[in-house]
Amino acid sequence: MVERVAVIGAGAWGTTVAALVAGKAPTVLWARRPGLAAAISETGENPDRLPGVALPPSLRASASLAEAVGDATLVVMAVPSHGFREVMAAVAAEIGPGVPVVSLAKGLEGGTNRRMTEVVTEEAPGRPVGVLTGPNLAGEISAGQPGAGVVAMSDEASAERVQHLVMTDRFRIYTNQDVLGCEVAGVTKNVLALAAGMVAGLGFGDSSMAGIITRGLAELGRLVVAMGGERMTVAGLAGIGDLVATCTSPLSRNRTTGELLGRGTALAEILADRPMVAEGVKTARPLVELAAGYGVEMPIGEMVVGVLEGVLTPAEGIRTLMERAPRAEFDRRPTGSRP
Repeated sequence: MVERVAVIGAGAWGTTVAALVAGKAPTVLWARRPGLAAAISETGENPDRLPGVALPPSLRASASLAEAVGDATLVVMAVPSHGFREVMAAVAAEIGPGVPVVSLAKGLEGGTNRRMTEVVTEEAPGRPVGVLTGPNLAGEISAGQPGAGVVAMSDEASAERVQHLVMTDRFRIYTNQDVLGCEVAGVTKNVLALAAGMVAGLGFGDSSMAGIITRGLAELGRLVVAMGGERMTVAGLAGIGDLVATCTSPLSRNRTTGELLGRGTALAEILADRPMVAEGVKTARPLVELAAGYGVEMPIGEMVVGVLEGVLTPAEGIRTLMERAPRAEFDRRPTGSRP
């Protein structure tokens, strides 16, 4: 089969993945704004999201969804969670039967608390669906720094197709059949990175940061397992790997947003000044609601919601975590019990 790939969404990570795939197969990058699509085609770079990064000449850009996906054998959805369903519905009307869809988004749909693979299944039923995830910061991967990621699909043959298309000698891709676990981990780490950023913004050091990351990992792991994901996924690239990268890197939008909150900047001001989406901001409330439905308590996630919704200051939020009742580090009771 001759692969033809459509990457839907010209953000930094969507553009990076499109550039990687274009080295293996004809690839079209869809940009919502015609002006951006034209600029990418004319300059060979994405001036809005990856200025200065040369894109391969084989990569085409288009503002026409029909043109981008009409003959695609694989669709990669690089659209933020809050606009994902609308675009996915439009894509579903254009793609052929059986075309796999892979999501890059790491968020939940507000109002329904759906994962993006669930949205794909609802809007485009009967197609293989999965996620490409891991500790992948667009600026580093697009610069050719060594990195690793994981493609999670229940259909092993489809996963191996995506693995072959995305993997390069600088970007190593593994497969994993635990779609739910990989996706939930990617969602949760963005919310936890907001908390990690607050710790940094408040001026606390490495001991505090290690504590918030480790206890955040415990929350992430409890939720993954309670929802039916695999425990080993939490220890992999989609779990601890992505969590560490997002919580510690200055390139992480969620970490940076949390840091600004910790320094006292109002959320409205942060969002107004930052055109790129920090998924954790929109996902925090749906994540905590989702966890509650599975009987999983998420103290750090709840603290983040309190700060985002103006109930707590970051300092008050950290204090609520420190003043919680003492308990054992590891709960031997079934997953979903009190942490």
